[in-house]
Amino acid sequence: MGQLALAAKVTHVPSMYLSELPGDRHGTRQDAINGHLEISRRCRALGVDTIVVFDTHWLVNANYHLNCAPRWSGTYTSNELPHFISNMEYGFSGNPELGRLLARTCSEQGVETLAHDATTLAPEYGTLVPMRYMNADKHFKVISVSALCTSHYLNDSARLGWAMREAVEKHYDGKVAFLASGSLSHRFAQNGLAPEFAFKIWSPLLEKLDDEVIRMWKSGEWSDFCAMLPEYATKGHGEGFMHDTAMLLGALGWSAYDGKAEVVTPYFAASGTGQINAIFPVTPQDGQAVPQPEASRATSYRSFSRI
Repeated sequence: MGQLALAAKVTHVPSMYLSELPGDRHGTRQDAINGHLEISRRCRALGVDTIVVFDTHWLVNANYHLNCAPRWSGTYTSNELPHFISNMEYGFSGNPELGRLLARTCSEQGVETLAHDATTLAPEYGTLVPMRYMNADKHFKVISVSALCTSHYLNDSARLGWAMREAVEKHYDGKVAFLASGSLSHRFAQNGLAPEFAFKIWSPLLEKLDDEVIRMWKSGEWSDFCAMLPEYATKGHGEGFMHDTAMLLGALGWSAYDGKAEVVTPYFAASGTGQINAIFPVTPQDGQAVPQPEASRATSYRSFSRI
């Protein structure tokens, strides 16, 4: 029987890579990098063998998808911010067996999910940036999960998170970490103002909203947070519509979760957006509070075989 050993919400800002390079931004994201190194240290101490990343830079328009190829390597340049991440080398191993198990269990629980283990699809930087600092020595296997979901219900994402936890705990022989890779508020600075907002949140309203959310996380107000998540995702400009956060909280038990977040990198601003590294202790849960899937219960829903 396996174990969900660690859960965390993590930043993947490309300025972390820029922070490594000579120039004006050198060293400016060391706190965020140190947070990743601390999460890696804890995963190693817990015996984690695979990190599953809910990646808000992997955009999908239908179904949920897992990239669980046996291995990846290459050189990555961001199409979004090529002046921040350019020619960044990467390489690590996947976990096809676990990926297929996760996808099958999610689909069985009404959230249609496809595992891609024979693919040329490369990970996005929501996976690559955290793994650069957490997994430089290729210690962990990695699975990337699509979490920029354009046409999906947050309830389905929550159910996906819980189904993945059950797959690990009931059918996997090993220890796994789940990472929600995405920001809090994600309102980028208007074009031309990015340098001015490199270390500032776009608006005082969004900063206050993020501060309140972090306070709720630290005090364990999960029922209230889960109730406000749909509005926070839209009105607070949550990255990837906050599907990564819904996945993480679904795995933790949703509104019944009784842990309190531990901040390992304090809240910081990047190009107008709000960022954090925070660990969520995994507590025993029965899943009763996790929402039922939405899409598969709709009267017009049809399940299609893989194309």
